Amino acid sequence: MTPSARLQAAIDLLDATAAAACEGGAAADTLIARYFRDRRYAGSKDRRAVRELVYAAIRLCAERPESGRAAMLALARERSGILELFDGSTHGPAPVEPGEPVARTGLVPGWLLPHLAEPLRDEGEQRALLERAPLDLRINRLKPANDVRAAFPDAQPVPGIADALRVAEGTPVEQSDVYRSGLIEIQDAGSQAIVMACAAKPGMTVVDLCAGAGGKTLGLAAAMMGKGRLLAADVNRERLSRLPERASRAGAENVEPLLLDARREAQALAPFAASADVVLVDAPCSGSGTWRRNPEARWRLTEARLARLVLEQARILDFAAALVKPGGRLVYAVCALTDVEGQDQVRRFLNGRSGWAAADPGISLGRKYGEGLLLTPAHDGTDGFFIAALQKS
Repeated sequence: MTPSARLQAAIDLLDATAAAACEGGAAADTLIARYFRDRRYAGSKDRRAVRELVYAAIRLCAERPESGRAAMLALARERSGILELFDGSTHGPAPVEPGEPVARTGLVPGWLLPHLAEPLRDEGEQRALLERAPLDLRINRLKPANDVRAAFPDAQPVPGIADALRVAEGTPVEQSDVYRSGLIEIQDAGSQAIVMACAAKPGMTVVDLCAGAGGKTLGLAAAMMGKGRLLAADVNRERLSRLPERASRAGAENVEPLLLDARREAQALAPFAASADVVLVDAPCSGSGTWRRNPEARWRLTEARLARLVLEQARILDFAAALVKPGGRLVYAVCALTDVEGQDQVRRFLNGRSGWAAADPGISLGRKYGEGLLLTPAHDGTDGFFIAALQKS
């Protein structure tokens, strides 16, 4: 592909990404993979160059652009050499016309700024939300871990997270023997901190209420040393279906997947009422703490969607509370950095019922924020999270 053809490919992919963001379609990564699957003639250098252009433009535009071309023209203002590629050549973009629309640039959608947690009002904190994310691993204590450090000799420990290692971006972790044999999992250190906040121990009854594909479930299984009852529940059949194979590879034999019917979760969970030592609610959220990995998520979020998520989080917390036995712990976490999803949600929960109090999450990362902790990329080097531990009397 010529440089101009690469630029046009990036523009086409930006158009597709913007449309998918509006319609709830596939993520940019998926769209890029599909695009090149149908264009076998594109070499590895072409794919890397196009991908870099796409993500550079996405990171530059806080809100969904009018078009992929407008987004790329915004990038051309920031980066030399791009404007010259609008040359009208075969497979390249048409020359730029006077007065063509150029996408607005920014870090955070304007409407979202008032909702951000106070530390995120700082521009440096906002910029860190869009930097490239590191690659973190979790050592699986269910299996002997002697070979892990030998497999990744340059890995660095993550302060405050006992089993976390940070390796260089692009390290082919999934091709390693230690990954295939279940000695490690790929997991952001902030997610590992959530598992630590649960304080799960062998022999406990633990419920991971929004388990998804089971990343935190496997962390809980390791903390429990595979002993006790660990229920992994979710309403998403496709995501939950990945858990049994992952659990088998990790040696997590005490995991019980449970598929729930959306809006009828309380009925299915009734047999577990007041029986759990720990309930983890890693709630569906805006994902504003994961923009380093999914910068186009900014284009998907709207005020209406945020409002719906806040209502859903409150609903899940309400039926989660019924599962916790006296003296048990409810851990609420979101990979979001808005007050309405974090400290306000916990305040609503505590104000609405007696017999509950905020507890120390027991982790050294983050900053005290409301009745929980706030983790951010700038402050902690992790994805962004709000984490609160709530104790039942």
